Amino acid sequence: MRKTKLNNYYLEMKEHYLTVPYYNEERRIRVLLPKDYDKEEWASYPVLYMHDGQNIFYSKESFSGYSWKIIPTLKNHKEFPKIIVVGIDNAEDNRLNEYAPWMTDVGSTPETASVGGDGMAYGDWVVHTVKPFIDETYRTKPDRKNTILAGSSMGGIITAYMGAAYPDIFGNLGVFSLASWFSERDFLRFCDSHPLNNDSKVFIQVGTKEGDEVDEQFAPNMNQAYIDCTLHYYQSLLKTGLPMNSIKLLIMANEIHHEKYWADHFVEFLQFVLDENQK
Repeated sequence: MRKTKLNNYYLEMKEHYLTVPYYNEERRIRVLLPKDYDKEEWASYPVLYMHDGQNIFYSKESFSGYSWKIIPTLKNHKEFPKIIVVGIDNAEDNRLNEYAPWMTDVGSTPETASVGGDGMAYGDWVVHTVKPFIDETYRTKPDRKNTILAGSSMGGIITAYMGAAYPDIFGNLGVFSLASWFSERDFLRFCDSHPLNNDSKVFIQVGTKEGDEVDEQFAPNMNQAYIDCTLHYYQSLLKTGLPMNSIKLLIMANEIHHEKYWADHFVEFLQFVLDENQK
């Protein structure tokens, strides 16, 4: 009888609830620990913070029905350095407000003309509440070089904003399907005046068919808008002094605005930001 080799690559998930003062609510924060975290008591780890926590771990929870596949990705790529992944749930009905540092300037209906503006409060909460809690509770490497931030769409806006607003906190960024068209003028003005540290790395991914029905409520021709705002962000990073080889830009033909494609490029993202020799 043939013996079946069991996969004992076990990742433990911890769950916490932290108070969000500006919405007066409790928010779920989940922490995915690396294999053998409890056994390797001497070890500390880099931390990847991710927005839209409902969408990153399990497809049954994801808004689209498809997750970022983070758990199987880490299990299947043992060549990566071990990391802690922190998934911060979004604010659901307040998601657009919370992930936008500025109110939108492209809303075409009464409902879409007055959304956004809570992103700065969210960034402050992550930096001054979530990160200190994680650093105190788990064996992290808390320095900026080992603190990574990633998100998609509106999560891409808040990732880019927080990277620029707190360059001494976040050393590496993953900006997927950036939706900065939401408030492009304010976004670029801020990025242009808030340079990243020169040793930061930024991974940027966008598809050529990103626009969807929700986006069309704000403005027409959203496929081009996603490409344009991604290139504007890339140019801003270069203009403010980030070396070209510290940025990885992917513009992918026919890819749409969906977790499947963010999951597909997650390995490339980790390869780029975790490779100390890739500069």
